[in-house]
Amino acid sequence: MHFRSATIGVFLCLKCGDVHRALGPDISKVLSVTLDDWSDSDIDSMVEVGGNSYANSIYEAFLPKDHPKPKPDSTMEYRTKFIRAKYETQDFLKPSLRISSKSSFKSTTSVKSVGSSFSSTSRKDGTEDSREFFGELNITVVKGTNMAVRDMLTSDPYVILSLGEQKAQTTVKKSDLNPVWNEVLKLSVPRNYGPLKLQVYDHDMFSADDIMGEAEIDLQPMITAAMAFGDPSRLGDMQIGRWFMTKDNALLTDSTVNVVSGKVKQEVHLKLQNVESGEIELELEWVSL
Repeated sequence: MHFRSATIGVFLCLKCGDVHRALGPDISKVLSVTLDDWSDSDIDSMVEVGGNSYANSIYEAFLPKDHPKPKPDSTMEYRTKFIRAKYETQDFLKPSLRISSKSSFKSTTSVKSVGSSFSSTSRKDGTEDSREFFGELNITVVKGTNMAVRDMLTSDPYVILSLGEQKAQTTVKKSDLNPVWNEVLKLSVPRNYGPLKLQVYDHDMFSADDIMGEAEIDLQPMITAAMAFGDPSRLGDMQIGRWFMTKDNALLTDSTVNVVSGKVKQEVHLKLQNVESGEIELELEWVSL
């Protein structure tokens, strides 16, 4: 990536950079990563948004399935049409969240400075202030599939979830490579939260438990969407956000954030990392404090 949009807070390829320049600096201020001078406000905008995946979780939350994102070989006509719909007319945002071009993405994601100052604080101080929680997660560990063998022919799996210094654990499922837990684990979310970490272990009676894989869950798309939409009890059932599957995360498919019966929920299907096999299904529920 050679360019960034300082107003939107995303990296751009060369082709998309040309289209963004045509939108004008009020919508997308395009700067070279290496050649242009960056003001403090330009840098702050990039840090505040948190990158392309966070921006996409808002700007593409309502992207229709028949409106695919441009690919490297897409025509310039289609690329231009898509980018204008995404950022200029904001067709893929919920109408009530559409924002003026001059304020760009910062007005939508200003909740990040309230819900997480992790753009500035977490990098300076890795410690968690346990006194400053602003939400809770109810995490249903639904089931595992095709788990790795760690004993003779099977395993005795259990799941550990951790967020900062907090940890919660499921029960052990004896001799089961396709365990069903349906257990709810609760964790408080501090203002300088990081990813939710998941580890699966095989329980052993007479030796150390063996690792059966791990994964990280990015909480930012869910929390950003939940805070942007406000009190979910006042909303009907709807999709409000999305965490996109990429080669850099453990998702098996895009994970949507939805309001269901007045609650903010997100189903997450993960491929366990650093292990020969295994998948985990979770359901997250966000509760504001």
